[in-house]
Amino acid sequence: MIQLLSSKLPNVGTTIFTQMSQLANQHQAINLSQGFPDFSTDSELLDLANNFIQKGFNQYAPLGGIMGLKEEIARKIENSHQAIYHPETEITITAGGTQAIFTAIATFVKENDEVIIFEPAYDCYEPTVELFGGIVKRFQMKAPDYEIDWNVVKKLVSEKTKMIILNNPNNPSGKILKENDIEELIKIVKDTNILILSDEVYENIVFDGNEHLSICKYPELKERSLLVASFGKLFHITGWKIGYCAAPKALTDEFRKVHQFNIFCVNTPLQMALAEYMKNDEHYNQLSQFFQEKRDFLRQGLAQTSFELLDCEGTYFQALKYGKISDKNDFDFATELTINHKVASIPFSAFYKDKLNENVIRLCFAKKNETLEKAIENLAKL
Repeated sequence: MIQLLSSKLPNVGTTIFTQMSQLANQHQAINLSQGFPDFSTDSELLDLANNFIQKGFNQYAPLGGIMGLKEEIARKIENSHQAIYHPETEITITAGGTQAIFTAIATFVKENDEVIIFEPAYDCYEPTVELFGGIVKRFQMKAPDYEIDWNVVKKLVSEKTKMIILNNPNNPSGKILKENDIEELIKIVKDTNILILSDEVYENIVFDGNEHLSICKYPELKERSLLVASFGKLFHITGWKIGYCAAPKALTDEFRKVHQFNIFCVNTPLQMALAEYMKNDEHYNQLSQFFQEKRDFLRQGLAQTSFELLDCEGTYFQALKYGKISDKNDFDFATELTINHKVASIPFSAFYKDKLNENVIRLCFAKKNETLEKAIENLAKL
């Protein structure tokens, strides 16, 4: 019998998203925890996918991705952010945003390199850094504003800092970076070799007339950045697991060295379908309006409850403070909410290394209105 091997991630267990979704299924609760839509994507996109499958586009795609799709991505980025990426040498199609993030960290982070992250943080960042021997330095953004004190961030920077990971718009807080944030970031990385990994999977879901400030809009940042995005969030196809990484050629060359031995390439007919579908900009230009209506529907429904609704500037997540309802920690409150009130959420403490509890939970509003209406009805009884 082989002896139990030493784990490379001894403190990592099942993700909070899996835990809460399983609990929701067990208790027949409305699942507003995990971030996926409960409505279908456009039938036109589904027909395109089926068409390319039937036409026989079912073998390996090129390592970097189908050229037609990369060209459409380059066009989208140029139109949206006035930034130029060469489709062949600077854009790589990936198996979702998380694979792109994993590959970027695997490519550049070596043992004892330091990586700065901002909490509350998407849960794949830290374990991946640790997997490759890196050291995580954290800045905690706190309720209710989740602002960044760049003077504190500056003190986290050392000669060992290899990378700064940004998530804009931020999951779970729903906050977006402002011009002053970008200005301070530029000051910090100027005259350094620090790389930026910019997770922008919610870039097209920004509300109230705000502008998404992509890292690629700023030449001083673009030259050192790997930009990650996702079609799952763009077209309601999280199960397709297709995203991309855009980066200067020198960074892309290194990224692809790892990418080729990770997955090599991504689903061919679905790439073909997306390339054709993206030729019509209207398929994604109205996304912010679509989700703002859902955000507003949820917020209006909860306005008369005892929950405190925190600002939601982007993503499809709404943060709620529940301190007037319960003094339980957020994990216990979220569990009770699922079991007794049939609404599953995510406790914010799961996004902090030290499990910071500020009595905040996250709800996903990428749902049918009837789903949200039923959840509101249940939550209004608290």
